[in-house]
Amino acid sequence: MIVCCIAYILKLRKLYINVKYDFIVLGATGMQGKIASRDLLENGYSVLLCGRKKERAMPLLKKYKNAGFEYVEMENISNVVKKIRNSGANIVLNCVEGDWNLNALEACKQANVHCLDLGSEIWMTKEQLKLNGTLKRKNLIHITGCGSVPGIGNVMLAYAAKKLSKIKTIEVGFDWSSNIKKFVVPFSIQSIIEEFTDPAPILENGKFVKVTPMDTIVKKNIRKVGNQYCFIVRHPETYTFYHYFKDKGVKNIRFYAGFPKHSFDVIKSMIEVGFGRNKEITIKENKAKTLDFLTEVLKDLEFPKDYREKENLWVKIKGSGKGKNKTINMECIVHTLKGWEDAGSNIDTGMTISIMAQMIKKGIIKARGSFAPEAIVPPEPFFEELRKRSMIVYENGKVIN
Repeated sequence: MIVCCIAYILKLRKLYINVKYDFIVLGATGMQGKIASRDLLENGYSVLLCGRKKERAMPLLKKYKNAGFEYVEMENISNVVKKIRNSGANIVLNCVEGDWNLNALEACKQANVHCLDLGSEIWMTKEQLKLNGTLKRKNLIHITGCGSVPGIGNVMLAYAAKKLSKIKTIEVGFDWSSNIKKFVVPFSIQSIIEEFTDPAPILENGKFVKVTPMDTIVKKNIRKVGNQYCFIVRHPETYTFYHYFKDKGVKNIRFYAGFPKHSFDVIKSMIEVGFGRNKEITIKENKAKTLDFLTEVLKDLEFPKDYREKENLWVKIKGSGKGKNKTINMECIVHTLKGWEDAGSNIDTGMTISIMAQMIKKGIIKARGSFAPEAIVPPEPFFEELRKRSMIVYENGKVIN
């Protein structure tokens, strides 16, 4: 009897050790990581969820037998490398805060696996793209900015750019609203605070200059969304669009964020009372930065009952083709999906990185190196996947997917 039990235990141990996953999701306990993980799992893939708080991953772990969990801290690159190698996966979806993107990419490079992330600051994006040659030699793919914007907007630009021989001006942005005018966390609160407060680089007449976001506020009525407070913000597209399309003569690039009044007012108040300073404070002998404290508090903020969102991701391109001036307006309309109510319109970020990762897995994305989406993601099959998830793409008001 004892011998049989020992044999059974050894068999279970062997099965556990030999578990191999299709994908790893870093930051799987955050909003976008949970969406990306669920989308992969619902498409039949096995996924190793990695994060700091297992309890936030429990709903997925209980529902899906092909999901596993590992505790991960991004400061410890060697440990991240070990977890990646042990998983057997060759594609990593990095959904942690953008501050850790270089750490995640270094871990993936050491582990010899493909890597996707949701984007980061321009200086970090530049550092990532500098690794293009190194990753190409290692036969690896890295894509930075694989969410909504950056992400969907980049691919819409790539689609439109093929129709223009010259591009003069690119404007890109997002606008969203909800049926219940109550504050929820639209996306990473850290990214939001930074967008509200950090000087925003834009390309103006061929030169990069910086503007103050709150000095650029205008009120607009956005199609499918409604009234918005819109303003220029810091975003990596300002750099990547110029990086890839400067040969087409682009002179102006601006990124706009749009928020409904009820959300705009709460965020502005948070900044005014000090949460935007990211100052280190002490709480009962424990030290924490104000922005980290705010992030943890808001992670447990739930959506109101029957809450719904709509979002308009858009790119406006002015240029010329075949001797004629042209303006191409690209839009992707996103709304809360049945069964995904706790994600709001954030499906356009979490699902998008999942789609691009699956395109690598299937061999649809082939080029090796480090890229932003506009340089590597084929628009048509990507748009088809968006449509399967009820995200509709428009070109000058006409549905194209």
